[in-house]
Amino acid sequence: MKCHLCNDKGCYREGKVCQKSPELHTLPKEDLKMLKTASEIEKEFYCKMTRIEEIVEFSKRMGYRRIGIAFCIGLFNEAKTVAEILTKKGFEVFSAICKIGSVDKETLNIPKLKEGKEAVCNPIGQAKVLNEKRTDLNIVIGLCVGHDILFQKYSDAPSTVFIVKDRVLSHNPAGALYTPYHLRRIMGE
Repeated sequence: MKCHLCNDKGCYREGKVCQKSPELHTLPKEDLKMLKTASEIEKEFYCKMTRIEEIVEFSKRMGYRRIGIAFCIGLFNEAKTVAEILTKKGFEVFSAICKIGSVDKETLNIPKLKEGKEAVCNPIGQAKVLNEKRTDLNIVIGLCVGHDILFQKYSDAPSTVFIVKDRVLSHNPAGALYTPYHLRRIMGE
């Protein structure tokens, strides 16, 4: 499939079926509940809620009580604020910082940003710590590309991304698609 090349988009409004999707008809109960809950929130609050409000509402409706936060040390303040919001909304919050375990990059032969000791990010360790806490949902805040993938791979709980790391565009990676300067540079023009 190359849906990004479609000019028809009949699947959106007309119910046109160009690709069968039997997976939706055989979803496990929990997955179907997530799909329905997301659709209910979309219907009730479309363009009315921020992403953090949607996460709170989704978590409440799913019956989640224990929320994990896997975050980058560079977004410590943002992670702290999210934890405060979630706590105030009645959730039990656990968090795991990216440098958890403080293993020097040199021991794994990983390139450093500067001379001296420098801890490697440990997304697998973050996932394992939150797995031990038996979180119902994990929220990713600013993990590097690759680290976020590893975290999600090893997380037992479903996860959502609240902040995507993009140091150049103030953690707004879509900005590259809307800024002609960045888009031309990326496209090699």
